[in-house]
Amino acid sequence: MTSEPADGLGPQTDDLLDAILALPDRAAAARFFRDLCTLRELHDMAQRWHVVQLLDITRIAQWLHHGTGGYRDALERGAGVAAPSR
Repeated sequence: MTSEPADGLGPQTDDLLDAILALPDRAAAARFFRDLCTLRELHDMAQRWHVVQLLDITRIAQWLHHGTGGYRDALERGAGVAAPSR
C-alpha cells in the first residue's frame, strides 16, 4: 500500500489502485477486472473510456480539461487516441 492518499479517496481505494498497478500484464488485468466487476460494470467502464478517447461528451471533455489529469495521463501513455494539448 502506498503512503500517499489517492486524492483523499480512502485506504480501500488506495489498496485497489495498488493492486491494479501490481498486475504484470494485460491478461492478468483482464482476469482481475473480470473477477472484480460484473460484465455490465466492465462494459460501462469500457464505454466510458471509449468516450474519453472520442472526447464527444461535454462532461468527459470537461473532466479532461478541468479534472485531476487521470484521463490525460492515460491518453498520453498511448492507451488511446492522442490527447489534445491543454
